[in-house]
Amino acid sequence: MSDSTLLLITTIAAVLAAIAIVAVVGFKLSRSHRELGTDAERATFRALHSTAAAGAQLRNGLEPTSALKASKQLRALLNCAAFAMTDTDTLLAWDGAGPAAKQPDSPAVMGLAAQALGNGRTQVAVLDSGLRQALGLPQQESVLKAAVICPIKVDSRVAGTVIILSKQPSAGLIRATNEVAAWVSAQLELTELNASRTALAEAEVRALRAQISPHFIYNSLNAIASFINTDPQRARDLVVEFADFTRYSFRRHGDFTTLAEELRCIDRYLLLESARFGDRLQISLQIAPEVLSTVIPFLSLQPLVENAVRHGLEAKVGRGLIQISARDLGALTEVTIEDDGVGMDPELLKQVLGGQRDGSHVGLRNVDSRLRQVYGDQHGLVIDTGVGHGMLITMTVPKNQPGHDAQ
Repeated sequence: MSDSTLLLITTIAAVLAAIAIVAVVGFKLSRSHRELGTDAERATFRALHSTAAAGAQLRNGLEPTSALKASKQLRALLNCAAFAMTDTDTLLAWDGAGPAAKQPDSPAVMGLAAQALGNGRTQVAVLDSGLRQALGLPQQESVLKAAVICPIKVDSRVAGTVIILSKQPSAGLIRATNEVAAWVSAQLELTELNASRTALAEAEVRALRAQISPHFIYNSLNAIASFINTDPQRARDLVVEFADFTRYSFRRHGDFTTLAEELRCIDRYLLLESARFGDRLQISLQIAPEVLSTVIPFLSLQPLVENAVRHGLEAKVGRGLIQISARDLGALTEVTIEDDGVGMDPELLKQVLGGQRDGSHVGLRNVDSRLRQVYGDQHGLVIDTGVGHGMLITMTVPKNQPGHDAQ
């Protein structure tokens, strides 16, 4: 083989080797770019994943099942030998490895947590032989040196503790455990806040039902009784309408309904009120068919119609007209309820909606509050009224409402 041929072969081999090296390096660089290649990136991802997974579990509150699942994630986050969560009375969860894998008895852990529960401050306890025995740790294994106990605080009250076991409780680990306990506290506060909002919404619906019950039921039964002898068939029909109305109004599930369902409820209500008022009560409906499927809060229209009857027309001499309309405004559905009754002083109305006046207009305030809570302040009731000039109530709700299902 000539020298020139050998040189050519060597050159080609070198070029191919260089191309292979470039390809391998390029592949690794592109892969690391796609897959969080640096140690810092991977550590950040693991921390975010652990906190997100633990947060999802703690939405159920401080109870054993959710606490145990969250503890597994949080122990990995702190990289400690054992991680425990307690409430004020008992051990809820223990997740450990190695010599700390076995869950100790609850009284032993609560003894460890007692001081932090009492004074609300972080404690560091040295794992001497007595404490190791109480926690069920092997005496011959001395790698675990201390426990860090941090209080879980919800609205300034101590609700439980976070406890970790560690080889060496460095200042950084103690601070990190404190941060985890503070994060757990924040998750539990959010859980309580959501529960409070749900309870408030349920209480507001109960208040509306209580408003419906005494006044309307008494008058409806009196009206039905008045037809038993003179018009038995109408009395029977009214009993059916009354049963359907109360079944809808006192149902036990669902925070939302459709406009069509609410209008059916209003139709039954007005049939029963017409039996009492006779031709004094005039009704006008203008409903666009395309908005009937709009989702609205349960019992958000009926109280407004009842307000028009009770406070607008009942005190008026002669006939009264209630006009109900619903129209399509693109992304919104607009519903109006207008009566030509006695009206209301605007300043008094302002006080009622602001919660400064208790009394018979609780339905207006309740509906206004619920609409603002669900959709924001821009969707509160708009009310035009004046003494002797009737009342016009306008309600707008968005058509697209993710997470709001009519039941």
